[in-house]
Amino acid sequence: MSWGAELWDQFDNLEKHTQWGIDILEKYIKFVKERTEIELSYAKQLRNLSKKYQPKKNSKEEEEYKYTSCKAFLSTLNEMNDYAGQHEVISENMTSQITVELARYVQELKQERKSHFHEGRKAQQHIETCWKQLESSKRRFERDCKEADRAQQYFEKMDADINVTKADVEKARQQAQIRHQMAEDSKADYSSVLQKFNHEQHEYYHTHIPNIFQKIQEMEERRIVRIGESMKTYAEVDRQVIPIIGKCLDEIVKAAESTDQKNDSQLVIEAYKSGFEPPGDIEFEDYTQPMKRTVSDNSLSNSRGEGKQEHKPGGKSKGKLWPFIKKNKGATPEDFSNLPPEQRRKKLQQKVDELNKEIQKEMDQRDAITKMKDVYIKNPQMGDPASLDHKLTEVGQNIEKLRLEVQKFEAWLAEVEGRLSARNEQVRRQSGVYDAQNPPSVNNCAQDRESPDGSYTEEQSQESEVKVLATDFDDEFDDEEPLPAIGTCKALYTFEGQNEGTISVVEGETLYVIEEDKGDGWTRIRRNEDEEGYVPTSYVEVYLDKNAKGAKTYI
Repeated sequence: MSWGAELWDQFDNLEKHTQWGIDILEKYIKFVKERTEIELSYAKQLRNLSKKYQPKKNSKEEEEYKYTSCKAFLSTLNEMNDYAGQHEVISENMTSQITVELARYVQELKQERKSHFHEGRKAQQHIETCWKQLESSKRRFERDCKEADRAQQYFEKMDADINVTKADVEKARQQAQIRHQMAEDSKADYSSVLQKFNHEQHEYYHTHIPNIFQKIQEMEERRIVRIGESMKTYAEVDRQVIPIIGKCLDEIVKAAESTDQKNDSQLVIEAYKSGFEPPGDIEFEDYTQPMKRTVSDNSLSNSRGEGKQEHKPGGKSKGKLWPFIKKNKGATPEDFSNLPPEQRRKKLQQKVDELNKEIQKEMDQRDAITKMKDVYIKNPQMGDPASLDHKLTEVGQNIEKLRLEVQKFEAWLAEVEGRLSARNEQVRRQSGVYDAQNPPSVNNCAQDRESPDGSYTEEQSQESEVKVLATDFDDEFDDEEPLPAIGTCKALYTFEGQNEGTISVVEGETLYVIEEDKGDGWTRIRRNEDEEGYVPTSYVEVYLDKNAKGAKTYI
């Protein structure tokens, strides 16, 4: 099966066919290129989708990802990011292994095709030239034969005419001979040209054209093989990433299977546990005994908003956001006193950990500056050691401030942890005593209980015959009665109270002391009824009243 033998006369059709083959190849290249663009676009959309649902840094949403279901979702987002990467790999490999290679091959193919058909056209032009020479020699031979025949007829006519002179007859004979000689020469030339043309024609149809067409056939077959190999590569590029994509999907399944509903339930408890005891039984109010009538410390109707709170003469009613804690007014207090005890403890612990990390960073920075200063001292040409003193002083001041902050929060933390344990013990003790003395009466926790809408109320009545043991915790956080002054103090230095819970003082200023230093390095003072807060104990000189537990002076 050879194009040279079978298609010897189909030069133009072969030229069209090979051009069509190149067009098909370029169409396939365009197809692969568009596929790579789709893969890139798909990968980009997947990455954007994954990024869109990633938790924001330092946000409440990030805290939610401690739950196993959220962790599984985060793992899914990360795996989808890797999944998108595999589609980028598909695009890159198809571009490098198919698009670029085929584009280069098409250029080579076009050049080779052009060379072959140029050679074919050259052979065609040569055989056409030979054919024209043959036709020209043939026409000349035909013309000379006719001329010779006419000259012979004219000679014979002149020779037969008795009126013609002998000279005219001789001239006609010579002319006839010349024409015969020319005819013989044309015949010989025609014969020679014909032989040459037949030889060239044989070479053209049996040697040149078959060779050229054979090369074109091989070129076309190579094109077919190449496009077939490219299609295999197209499939293999996809196949190569299937295991990795499978791993991504396996990791998503693994993450889904790692969800633990019990663990998440426990995390909810840890996140929202208030640390309060459940409310006790409600006291029966006996209206048949007017003298012993009491108002329930915790009325369901009041808790649910079904009726207005009734105030008894001489009694007082206070509303609190949480039991034992002051109501949050405005911004969040620095000591998180607006939170339930358990949540407050967690927040304080978190704050202490953050401050310790900041202290460690500052200490590392101080060590680095110290080392640099030592280098400058040993090698003065590298820098001035004195230029780092200001930075060292600044870092030292930052460390001192952070340590004071840590002491303050650790004091609050120790206070909360101590009172939580003390309260739990006291609740158990009070509950046992109260149940033994008055089984049907109000439980210790009834005065501070949660209403159905989630708020907390606290009520007291002068008519209540049941006296519930009060705790120091209740007294300290009673926001209706300000703490009494236990002494005075004089500011030794000016202090700018920039943090929440602190108060600014001016050197020489005299203020009231309402809470002395509990070992955390801070003293609570008051300027007037509306201005109170903490100052560093080392910034003031304290004069406690004689009635206080010994007058102590902190400098």
